[in-house]
Amino acid sequence: MIIDTHSHAWSLWPYQPPVPDDGQRGQVEQLLYEMDLSGVDQAVLICAQIERNPENNAYVAEQVARLPSRLIQFADVDSAWSDTHQQPGAAGRLLEVIRRFPIRGFTHYLNEHDDGAWLASRDGLEFFALAAEHKLIASLSCYPHQQARLREVARAFPSLAILCHHLGWTRVGAASAENLNQVLESASCQNIYIKISGFAYAAKLEWNFPYHDTLELVRAIYDRFGARRLCWGSDYPVVRFFMTYRQALEVFRTHCDFVGEEDKTWILGKTFHGLMTAQTE
Repeated sequence: MIIDTHSHAWSLWPYQPPVPDDGQRGQVEQLLYEMDLSGVDQAVLICAQIERNPENNAYVAEQVARLPSRLIQFADVDSAWSDTHQQPGAAGRLLEVIRRFPIRGFTHYLNEHDDGAWLASRDGLEFFALAAEHKLIASLSCYPHQQARLREVARAFPSLAILCHHLGWTRVGAASAENLNQVLESASCQNIYIKISGFAYAAKLEWNFPYHDTLELVRAIYDRFGARRLCWGSDYPVVRFFMTYRQALEVFRTHCDFVGEEDKTWILGKTFHGLMTAQTE
């Protein structure tokens, strides 16, 4: 089974420049078509209530209810674009989402320009305590300089599985060595996982498939975390700015030839399936 752990769907296309298929390009049917072409069995829809899509949680919930065997919802809660971001009462807002939607996890996007202190604040710890209590998976857009605070959360709630987006937002280049080290240090927390996604974001040239420079970051993360704490994701449909859905799969499956075939099966689905199974134990 192949599981895409990082995809999106929107009722209206949220990005500029405008597109002629505004009402179709981001919809879930496009994702399902690409999944079928590439033999991907399931996808996690990472909700993002961004521009023109303030009810993305509701839209995704409708799609998951329609296709529960193919789609999994991670609701957007208090992400950086929200008026409630890092405001008091985050745990209460998470509880409202839990009660409204049958979610398996949630996503929270941190502001790249803050220091991550909120993660380990009283409000942040109450938020993650509730997530752990409900056995939710936390999918976080967390930047390298925020990883130290994330480790505090991980150690406080060892049963909470935390998935970091897009190679932990590491970047290619000598100047980024400390950022990579911060992400690698988080391997010391057994409940922190990294998504093998966002190859273009890490590369010097966003369109340079198969991103040979980014592969060295993947190798470093793979060597430190191991296959059983890595999950593949496409970032569809945003990835279309840089490459196709199939390329987003093959950049890992074909071009990360330093990963053995058995380990690839873990990264392409078994790791995440294990996290989902643990929710019912």
